[in-house]
Amino acid sequence: MTSSSKFSIITENISSLYSADADDNSAAEITGNNGDGGWKKELANATTSAGQLLKKLQLERYSEQIDKVPDFRCLVTDSYLRKITAGDIDDPLLRQVLPLAEENDREIQLSGITDPVGDIDAGVTRGLLQKYHGRALLISTGACAIHCRYCFRRLYPYQQLANNSSVLAETLSYLKHHADIDEIILSGGDPLVLDNEKLAALIDELEGVPQIQTLRIHTRLPVVLPARIDKPLLRILQDTRFQVVMVIHANHARELGEEEYHKLHQLAESGITLLNQSVLLKGVNDDIETLSDLSKRLFQCRTLPYYLHLLDPVKGAMHFQVEKKTAIGLIEQMTIQLPGYLVPKLVQEITGMKSKTAISHI
Repeated sequence: MTSSSKFSIITENISSLYSADADDNSAAEITGNNGDGGWKKELANATTSAGQLLKKLQLERYSEQIDKVPDFRCLVTDSYLRKITAGDIDDPLLRQVLPLAEENDREIQLSGITDPVGDIDAGVTRGLLQKYHGRALLISTGACAIHCRYCFRRLYPYQQLANNSSVLAETLSYLKHHADIDEIILSGGDPLVLDNEKLAALIDELEGVPQIQTLRIHTRLPVVLPARIDKPLLRILQDTRFQVVMVIHANHARELGEEEYHKLHQLAESGITLLNQSVLLKGVNDDIETLSDLSKRLFQCRTLPYYLHLLDPVKGAMHFQVEKKTAIGLIEQMTIQLPGYLVPKLVQEITGMKSKTAISHI
């Protein structure tokens, strides 16, 4: 494939997928037509309404508790749905994906804001953010495979990046003129929603920036759509000149079943460094047993617990907030009960700071 044709694939992708957010696009539109195995079919058949979700889980009696027309649309893959306990409205996995009426409660959401981590101000080109020294983050798509209710980008204006083929050109130009940037982070949305052809072409373009040595991929797909980790993807990640780091996102040990276990082992055996970042969420993982079980399960899956984030205070998600004092107490208990390599760093992202802010428990 010539350089110009690769660039064409990517710019076409940038135009079509930046706008693929929760409100305006179906899962089928997100996936496109290129065949990459069963994962695209599963994504196209994802559950897309809270009513459907309740029905599939035998929870119709709780219909008055849900937000029937949420601003941030419901989207849940079958892989994730199968791990939720039917009949349990308080299931911690369900709580992460079910649109509740609380999301629109003005009193509960009073302290929530639209851009809790300063993404807009950190933009250096359209879709490229630089908050920290030596690293830049590329919003490679607005699409996800699952809509987590606490997502800090649930209100991000992805549509402003759509329908303009110059987005990637601006990004590459910026990177080539900033020799201090040696790590590129692919984020979104979720970058693994890109099909293999588009992802390979994007990586190929980034390899043309000589000083970049590390490719970091932030993704939830190994957890919520494990079929996405297919042989072609593994080859792409093995063949790149970059050192590849994949930061997955799991919040509960039950999210990591046998299929996820095997897929994460395949990634590790392909030479990819695996880290996990979690969010501390009320009613999901805000107890010592759940957090300890998660760290142990991650290690079984060859993934190190990296960060435990305090909730980013995005509007619509404040009902998940756990007090900082409680978070510190949980980390103190983990430090006593677990070896150091299984204790994640408790952090908070504060707009304008030059790094994640560590929350001290000393």
